[in-house]
Amino acid sequence: MTFEEVRDHPRARAYVLASATLGAFTSTVMATSVNVALPTLVTAFDAPFALVQWVVLSYLLATASLLPIAGRLADMFGKRTLFLGGFATFGVGSLLCALAPGVVSLIMFRTVQGAASAVLTALGLAIIADVFPAGERGRAIGVNGAVLSVGIVLGPTLGGFLVEVGWPWVFLFGVPVAAAGFLLGHRFVPRYAPAAPLPFDLAGAATLSSALAALSLALTLGQGRGFADPVILALFAASALALAGFTAIERRATAPVVDLRMFGNRRLTVGLVAGVTVFVSIMGTIFVMPFYLENVLGFPPRTVGLLMSVTPILLVIIAPVAGTLADRYGERPITVIGLTLALAGFALVATLDQDTTALGFVLRFVLVGLGMGTFQTPNNSAIMGAAPQGRSGVAGGLLGLTRALGQTTGIAVLGSVWAARTAVRAAAEVGAQAQAAPITAQVGGLQDMMRLVLVLIALALILCLWDLRGERAAGSSR
Repeated sequence: MTFEEVRDHPRARAYVLASATLGAFTSTVMATSVNVALPTLVTAFDAPFALVQWVVLSYLLATASLLPIAGRLADMFGKRTLFLGGFATFGVGSLLCALAPGVVSLIMFRTVQGAASAVLTALGLAIIADVFPAGERGRAIGVNGAVLSVGIVLGPTLGGFLVEVGWPWVFLFGVPVAAAGFLLGHRFVPRYAPAAPLPFDLAGAATLSSALAALSLALTLGQGRGFADPVILALFAASALALAGFTAIERRATAPVVDLRMFGNRRLTVGLVAGVTVFVSIMGTIFVMPFYLENVLGFPPRTVGLLMSVTPILLVIIAPVAGTLADRYGERPITVIGLTLALAGFALVATLDQDTTALGFVLRFVLVGLGMGTFQTPNNSAIMGAAPQGRSGVAGGLLGLTRALGQTTGIAVLGSVWAARTAVRAAAEVGAQAQAAPITAQVGGLQDMMRLVLVLIALALILCLWDLRGERAAGSSR
């Protein structure tokens, strides 16, 4: 179909949205469902856990390191072609994972899946931003975000069910979903006009991928080895050097992977920085809460799962509503409201103690969920709307990267802060098992961590208020 045909027919746009959201759903489900299967894979392949964990790490590393590059390739060679190729590659990769004869080959095929996930994540948002007019873009991005949240919530549950049937079914699930997304995309995603032929910035792509892979690896492995470990410090140094090299290369490149001039757009830069800050906060908080609920309040795992589902469920409900409000009143005012609610919610979470009831926990996280859902969709819409002409693919990749790095950084950094502060309060050696510390120390460590979260959310709110002020000042001067 042509762009004109899609833009003029709401039903066609709806099918495009369905294809894009299937891509987001597939990527997130396959990222979270496999975690449940790791113990089974250790037994099935008679392999050590240190090796089997790379079934998860290879997927995450490939996705994070290729997100901006996938977006740039799409802007150069056409989003439709690369998007359909992402679905096809994901489906084939899922089938190969299910048929893998050993853990090493499974890790290789998971890397293929992760590369395809980068394509689907980056291009789904870019295609939505291209196809939907400004007055409908927020709601469409909200639907996409809601389905993405469903994938995050459903992944572990679905993985637990499928692994009981047989571990290959955890991966086979991706085949029909990818096929459905491919067929919808083939029928309804419009054909893009060919872009002007430009050379691909191979040096920039290589240095950027290296920087992101080293950073993601350091953040992930540092949780077990400790961030003072020489290997982890070397990975951080390698990431910094690669990032410096990437910046130098991009300043001279005629067709850069990421045009650094994009960051001169205040709205785009504020959106990206606020987004990664918020993702760090929420993912770190979600990571630590099960330890609090089980160790401090004594809830069984099933109850913990139910209590932890409050925020994701609210995200699913609120995201499309927030998108509609952003279409009507503007993105930035709604993001400010969302961050204000989130700040109030996290302030209440910082008061959790050993006497908190299940209802008290839920009420605190209801406010967090309302705030996160109200912030996320308008912020995503603002980022995509601020992308320069012909750079929506790169913007979608950068947006996906904020989520990937925010998730990894939040778990690594805030998890370490909680463990360290718990150890200090217990007068124990830093690095000791935080969950074995006295309850009062665990609660104190959690409250200390939440104070850092409050600082991060407050910084994001200040940035968005600054952007809103600048937006209004620019509007009044016209």
